[in-house]
Amino acid sequence: MAAIVSSLFIYPIKSCRGISVPAAPLTPTGLRWDRQWLVVNSKGRAYTQRVEPKLALVVPELPNDAFLEDWVPSANSYLVLKAPGMSPLKVSLSQPGQITEGISVWEWSGSALDEGEEAAKWFSDYLGKPSRLVRFNADSQKRPVDAKYAPGHKTMFSDGYPFLLISQTFRSDKALRPNGKPRGLIYFGQNLVLKESLAGVKGKIIKAGDPVNVLKMVSSPAEAAV
Repeated sequence: MAAIVSSLFIYPIKSCRGISVPAAPLTPTGLRWDRQWLVVNSKGRAYTQRVEPKLALVVPELPNDAFLEDWVPSANSYLVLKAPGMSPLKVSLSQPGQITEGISVWEWSGSALDEGEEAAKWFSDYLGKPSRLVRFNADSQKRPVDAKYAPGHKTMFSDGYPFLLISQTFRSDKALRPNGKPRGLIYFGQNLVLKESLAGVKGKIIKAGDPVNVLKMVSSPAEAAV
């Protein structure tokens, strides 16, 4: 099955804004940089937009070269975060944080890399409650996906699976507002937005190696919905 991708997004921090990219390297846990970071509360439990909608306004930026297949971060490589009313925050891509235990997201719990006091203060000030930024500890942790659907696969902090996909024909506005006036399409952190509907293609799959074309670059998921 050939897939035509109209938009491709990376979400470095779970529940924060995505980055539109023309291409991204594949890794065993999904697209590179996708959902490697997580904002947690004082007990190490993950925040999501369901309980902290302000996370949707946190804008991550990565170096342009970060999406090249063989790129290696240097001492001057940063994940930069911006949000309304906040000064930009720089998070090193090359210097791992200290291991912290008791981090949990949905069904998974384990250790992660704490990004330090500056990042903790930034998110605590922004959300108005004690918070910390952690990074998935890929050297020692694994988060397997549901073996019923994808046996042998694993992911980081995404919702269940390495790749999240949706068709741009899916009327998410109607799903969210069944009795209200439609306001345009809404995407929920999907990595791949497909041009065609997948309805009626039961039994077919999209796999690595299938022909894929990106139709255009956009600056945000909201623009992709237009």
